[in-house]
Amino acid sequence: MFENLTGRLNTIFQQLRRRGKLSAADVDAMLREVRLALLEADVNYGVVKEFVARVRERAVGAEVSQALNPAQQVIKIVHEELIRTLGEPERLNLSGVKPYAVMLVGLQGSGKTTAAAKLASKLRSEGERVLLVAADPYRPAAVKQLQTLGEKIGVEVFADTTLKPPELATRAFDKAQKGGYTVMLIDTAGRSQLDQPLMDELQAINKKIKLVDILLVVDAMVGQEAVHIAEGFRDTVKITGLIMTKMDGDARGGAAISVRSVTGVPIKYLGIGEGVDALEAYDPSRLASRILGMGDMIGLIEKAEAAFDEKQQKEQAERMLKGQFNLEDFLQQLKQVRKMGSMQQIMEMLPGGMGQSAKNVDPREAESQLKRTEAIIQSMTLGERRNPDILNASRRRRIAAGAGTDVQNVNRMIKQFREAQRLIKTLQKTGGRGIPRMFK
Repeated sequence: MFENLTGRLNTIFQQLRRRGKLSAADVDAMLREVRLALLEADVNYGVVKEFVARVRERAVGAEVSQALNPAQQVIKIVHEELIRTLGEPERLNLSGVKPYAVMLVGLQGSGKTTAAAKLASKLRSEGERVLLVAADPYRPAAVKQLQTLGEKIGVEVFADTTLKPPELATRAFDKAQKGGYTVMLIDTAGRSQLDQPLMDELQAINKKIKLVDILLVVDAMVGQEAVHIAEGFRDTVKITGLIMTKMDGDARGGAAISVRSVTGVPIKYLGIGEGVDALEAYDPSRLASRILGMGDMIGLIEKAEAAFDEKQQKEQAERMLKGQFNLEDFLQQLKQVRKMGSMQQIMEMLPGGMGQSAKNVDPREAESQLKRTEAIIQSMTLGERRNPDILNASRRRRIAAGAGTDVQNVNRMIKQFREAQRLIKTLQKTGGRGIPRMFK
């Protein structure tokens, strides 16, 4: 979502780094470019004006003029002020007497039902016992959609289409209390626009049960309209936080930067993909680093920890050290890499030079190669995976046909695997000393 903005800002910073000393005129020229980049990214004009003024005030003072590396100091200031604009991180208010009731609100099409399931999955992984409540009896298949998602993530869904949403929420809360649930998430009805019947229903639910949080689900793809939607809900139902969905989309992303400053409502979660695990806690410092092209190694590590099976990794490491690494192990590692998300998301989280190099790689092509490699290995028998030496010409033709590709791609994949095996053996024998020779 921030790809164009990141590219523009990186170009500006590269020009800045070429200057040994920075004058006030240099800073002003840089800030004009930054202002244009932010406005083109659909950031609110008032937010841009305040941001640029704060950066200029710091950048033309002693903080920069006395620095050993003025350009790096200016970039540091931009980073810090962007974090300030994005706001302080806030979490769900899970305190007091259980169960904690959280209501999700929003307009139709914002991804509210999916967001409810994603949040339920995240909370469940954190040790909470979650009950989902299907309080949208109006949209066709809304209840069924939540039930299907609940079944997928192993979370119970409370539903009764004969009851009005306020009464349904009351009964669900009673069930949560008696059933030992710690968190209850209410998926409410949406409308095509803000209207009084929608607000009346949400207020009625709020009066029936004690809510610890009211989260507005907003589609980041709608741009600055997201800010107006947040203001409308804030003034009526007192929302306490936002979930920005579709942050992996190709919109300009300015709403995510603007919404906290304009509305005062904190973002609590970001939807970063279609999978039920594609929801992350909002962290302004990490988002600012991504926007400025600094990557997000902490986020990347967290993705890896969530995707990779620790026991399986230990077993594979032991097999590697013994020289027993085979295509079965290779396949398992590919599957775990794909669990981390799309190649586009992974590349965006790489910092510095790695991130810049990754931009030269077409993520769709990289994704396609991963899928093709996986298909090739899956077309092999278990014996072939464990002993690739038996892969003669006829076997390779059969594997290619089964994977829907050609023999050249099968040969290429096997060659890459052989190179990986050779690297592992060199590591094993030399402790890493022979690796430079392999790449000369």
